Parts: sequence; C-alpha cells; structure tokens
Amino acid sequence: MTSTPASGFQPTELVAQADHRLPDILADIERVISIETPSSDKEAVATGARDFAALLRDRLGAEAELLEVEGTAHLRLRFGTGPARVVLLNHQDTVWPHGTLERIPFSTADGILRGPGSFDMLTGAVMSVHATAILRDLLGERALEGLSILITGDEEIGSLTSSELIRAEAAEARAVFVMEASANGALKLERKGTSNYVLKFSGRASHAGLEPEKGINAGMALALTLPLVADLADASAGTTVVPTVISAGTTSNTVPAEARVDIDVRARTAAELERVDAQIRELAANPQVDGSSTEVLGGINRPPFEPEQSAALFDRATSLAAELGLRTPEGVSVGGASDGNFTAGDGIPTLDGLGAVGDGAHAEHEHAVIDEIAPRTALLAALIADQLEG
Repeated sequence: MTSTPASGFQPTELVAQADHRLPDILADIERVISIETPSSDKEAVATGARDFAALLRDRLGAEAELLEVEGTAHLRLRFGTGPARVVLLNHQDTVWPHGTLERIPFSTADGILRGPGSFDMLTGAVMSVHATAILRDLLGERALEGLSILITGDEEIGSLTSSELIRAEAAEARAVFVMEASANGALKLERKGTSNYVLKFSGRASHAGLEPEKGINAGMALALTLPLVADLADASAGTTVVPTVISAGTTSNTVPAEARVDIDVRARTAAELERVDAQIRELAANPQVDGSSTEVLGGINRPPFEPEQSAALFDRATSLAAELGLRTPEGVSVGGASDGNFTAGDGIPTLDGLGAVGDGAHAEHEHAVIDEIAPRTALLAALIADQLEG
C-alpha cells in the first residue's frame, strides 16, 4: 500500500476507521467469547463456527463455507474466484473447559478485556473481520479479491484436521497473516517446530509381594528410559525434549504391565526435529528392561517457522506503521508453535503475532489491552491492502 491516490484512500483513514469501529469490535469479541469452544468438544466447536459464520455475514455481508474434516468444523471465507493471495489465519477453539465462562466472564474494566480465549486468540479473529470490513468500506468489495479468511477449530490440539486445509489455501499466497496474540506487543518472526510423542511401555503383570520375579516391570522400563529421552535435548541448538505426562501401573501390589510418557519436543530447524525423531525411535527399539517392549505414537507435528519467511513482511509492517503514524513494531523469536508454522514451513511468506496485545495465554489472568486493538486492526488492514496490491 502507498499513500498515492491509486490506493483510493490515505493511510490515516485506516486509523480513523479502526477507532470508529472499536465499540463494534468489542461487542463482537464479547459475542465470540460468550460461546465456549473447548477443542475436545466437536459439537461446541461447530456451534462456535456457525455463530462466527453469522458474524462474518453480519459484518461483511458474505457467506463463509463451513468445512467439516473428520468431525471438526472449520470456516473459510474467500473473496473472488482465483487462488488466495493473502490468507488471514485464525482459530476459534480454546483450551478452556465448559464452565470457565461462569468463573471468568467477559469484562472490560480499566482498559483491559478479559474472558476465556480473549488473548488466545478470539480478539485476533475478530480483528480479521473488522480489518476486512474497513477495506471493503473504503475501497469496495472488488478490492478484496484474492483475500481468504480461515477460522479453524482444532489449533489448540495440534491442527490435526486443519493443517492440510491451511496449507492448501495458502499454497499460492504471497502473504499469510497469523492473528495469534503478540509477544508483549512484538510481532513473531520465528517459531520453533514441534513434535509430540507418546511412548507406551509393555511388560507383564505379577503379584508384587508373592512373585515379583515373574513380572516384567513396564514402570521400570519407563524410568530407565526417561533420562535417555531428556538427554536428546541440545541447549546450544535451542532444542528442548521434555517428558510431561507420566503414568504406570494399576494397583499398588501389582508389577506394572503398562506405562506411558508424553514427550514435548521443540526445535529451531527441521534437521533437529528429524534427529530427535530418529533417536526416540532408536530408544524404543532397544528397551531398557529385558522382555519389555516400547511403542512410539506421534511424530513431527509442525515444521519450524524460520525467520527468512517473515523478514520481508516485517519490513513492510515497519514501513506501513510509520505511514499510519503508529509505533514501530518490534519482532521476536518464540518457542511456541502456531498454524503459521505450516505455511512458513512450506516457504510461504508469513507474519505472526498480529493479534491482541496482553498476556496470559492458557492462564487464569488471560487478557487483552483495549487501547491496542484499533491501531493493530488498522495496521492489519494496511498489510492486507499492501499485499493484495502487490
């Protein structure tokens, strides 16, 4: 986008429009927060998707497609008939169980917006809608041709049903903007890739007091394997390998026949993810207790989001913020993954962290700063126009 007449508007108009729309933005955030959508409840996610489709209809006069993949509901709203040139990437599922809204209802007080999913990432999803509405109002709907808005329903549990949809939608895009929350206001220029594993250990049960020698202790196999798993981490490369959920046995007087551990892996490069994957499978093939066996479930989930994929878009964000009279954005690298990892991993220019400013993702103090919503919505609108114009 430039400030020439060819753009059809002056950049400062975006800021004025976003400021004007802020009450509607807040009303829509309350609307989506008020429908609980824990990822594991597919019907709740579908209910949230249907209402978000109605919200898109109300604000944009456009009909989104409701796409169900393996029972999980996702939304796609395309403008124009050609392939997407700009993709806005959102999710409307949250980590919060039913009943959270009773404890932590939507509220706005002292400049802070609260409620389950307010930071991660319902504020960002609503910003997608209103940034698009601003451009439609200023330029007309034809100016939106090539824009696609995705709102998925399983990001918080690994995007197992939405990852291929995301990658296909962005395959020919020149830019993907991920509406995940910011990192203390900074845009996210790099994310580690992730792998998720479950190691299942099998042995043989026996009475722990009468004949323990006849058992094969799966819990001991797990215990002896844990330090070997932890040793796969490489701090110098930024690779973490963390055993998380651990369980073994059935009763206190039985040699455990089964045990399991969940493992969270994060790495900056694909090569590191592949190294850890190979070594975990090698550990499983060589059990630490004779007679036991180990099964590996899971694998590499999201590829790394490497900084080369965000550099050019971050430069544009910096230039556009200056044109809009907004604070110069900062950029950071983070350990957490997002759906932007899929598109960046495929070589599509991707910029993340364009959503809410606040804190408390997945935590009781989750919140967003109200004064930051309108300026960031204006910046998003500028970025969309800039990339659609090419």
